[in-house]
Amino acid sequence: MENWQAWRKQQRERLIADRMAVPEMLHRQWSNAISDALQREFTALQTMKIGLYWPFRGEYDPRVAIRYFWESGATLALPEVIDRHKPLSFREWWPDAPMKTGAYNIPVPQGTHCVEPEVLIIPMVGFDQKGFRLGYGSGYFDRTLAAYSTCPLTIGVAFEIQRLENVHPQQHDIAMQYIITEAGVFKWVGRVESDRD
Repeated sequence: MENWQAWRKQQRERLIADRMAVPEMLHRQWSNAISDALQREFTALQTMKIGLYWPFRGEYDPRVAIRYFWESGATLALPEVIDRHKPLSFREWWPDAPMKTGAYNIPVPQGTHCVEPEVLIIPMVGFDQKGFRLGYGSGYFDRTLAAYSTCPLTIGVAFEIQRLENVHPQQHDIAMQYIITEAGVFKWVGRVESDRD
């Protein structure tokens, strides 16, 4: 296909619609399976600075895992859009932290300390067999990862219905080191180079 942008837009729309159509009980079951895998397979996160996210448009709901890691001693942070062309800023979060409505009407911590995460748990609209992620198209996470001098551990989270054969990664795309779905944990050793189309 010549126009990867158009293809990605089409896939994005389809995958978001599919995800939002998942029945509530099944969504909860899949989210719990991902949370269980995070807690079981990534015990080191209990003492780390973790950048997470607030669920949006049918994404995996990380709030069970968020509370677990917070109770275990981790420092948690949620992303805030400061400028649409700049990296995300992560602000410390804890239960009952003061919140405000941020970009896209997503809650963000209000006035808490900025944190540089050692681990990022990243939502995905789609993903492929090489660990590349299809996001919403704004490039926030790609810019954020590129801005760090030491790249944090990246864990992409999604449901199996969001798996694609190939997301046709572009030069700026960065592969996840791990992807977790309700089916399990998938690991990519090191960074995978994107296809240079």
